[in-house]
Amino acid sequence: MKKTRIGVIGLGMAAAPHAKSLLDLNERVEVAAAFSPTAARRNAFSDSYGFTTCDSAETIFHDPSITAVMILTPPSTHLDLVRQAAEAGKHVLLEKPLEITPERSEALVTVAERAGIKLGIVLQHRFRTVSQELARLIDEGRLGQIVSASARLHNWRPQSYYDQPGRGTRARDGGGVLLTQAIHTLDLLVWLAGLPEEARAYAATSGIHRMETEDLAMAAIRFSGGAIGTVSATTCAYPGYPDEIDIIGTRGMARLGGRLLAVSFHNGTELSVEDEAAGGAGADPMAFPHHHHRAVLADFLGAVESNGEPRVNGREALKVHRLIDAILGASESGQAHRV
Repeated sequence: MKKTRIGVIGLGMAAAPHAKSLLDLNERVEVAAAFSPTAARRNAFSDSYGFTTCDSAETIFHDPSITAVMILTPPSTHLDLVRQAAEAGKHVLLEKPLEITPERSEALVTVAERAGIKLGIVLQHRFRTVSQELARLIDEGRLGQIVSASARLHNWRPQSYYDQPGRGTRARDGGGVLLTQAIHTLDLLVWLAGLPEEARAYAATSGIHRMETEDLAMAAIRFSGGAIGTVSATTCAYPGYPDEIDIIGTRGMARLGGRLLAVSFHNGTELSVEDEAAGGAGADPMAFPHHHHRAVLADFLGAVESNGEPRVNGREALKVHRLIDAILGASESGQAHRV
C-alpha cells in the first residue's frame, strides 16, 4: 500500500499524542514536513520524533506530494488553515473544536464539503473500547428505550494553565470548559443517546480561576423521545476525576466512567468492560496514553485510502457544537434554548 504523505501544522502541547500515533502507523503514513512559527518548537519536535520540519505553512500547502494536513493549532486559526488546505486539495485531520463561533464552525465545514476534501475531527473518545461496547448495546436494544442520558466532566486545571497567553479566551479558544474539555464527553453523549432538543443551563466563572470564559457549567437537557438528563462540566474539581456518562434505559442502566463500563440489566445480569488507561483529568492535561489518537488517525487514513468518510467528519462534529452553543445561550438568556 502506498503511504499517505501528510504535513503537520501546529507543534504545541497537543502534538505529542499525534506524533506518537504517526510513528506507530509509519507503514501507512509518512510525515513530509511539520511546521510551527516558533523555531524552538520545530527543533524540539524534530529532536523528539525525528520528523522533518519547515519554516512556513505554505511549504506544506504548496507541496503536490502531500495528500493530507494535520492541523493542531489554536481554534481561532482553523477556518483560515482549512480554507488553504481546501484550495490546495488536501484532506484535513483537525483537532477539536471546529472553530471559535457557530458561524465560523459552519463555514469551515462548508468549505471542506464544497472542496470535496475529507475532514476528520479529533474527538477520540468515540474510539474507546468501552464507548464502542456501550454503543453496540444501545444499538442492539439491550438497554431498552433510553429514558435518561447524562454527562459529567469534573476536571482540575490550576491557575497556571489559564495563565498561558490566550488560554480560555473567546478570541483564541472560543470558550472555556465546555468547548475545550467537555466537548469530548458531550460528543460521546450525543453519539450514544442522540442530540438533545432543548437545554436549560447556568454557566459561570468561579472564584477559583482568573479567566475570561466559563470554568463551571450545569445544564438540564431534554431529548426528542422524551428522555431527560443533565450535564455537569468544570475544571474546578481538584484533583480531577474521570469523566462519566450514565444511560438509563427501560431494561437496564449503563455507567461509563473513564476506563470502565458497568452495565446492570433488569433481568439480574451484569456486564463490565475495561479499557486501557484513561487520564488528563488533573493538572497535567496531557497525562493520557495515545492509543485513541492512533485510532482516530487510522480511521482518517482509511477514509483517505478508500474514499470513505471519517467516523467523525465535520458535519458530525457540528452536533456537539450545537449542544454547547445551546447550553451557553440558555445560561446567558435565562431561558430554555433549542439545540
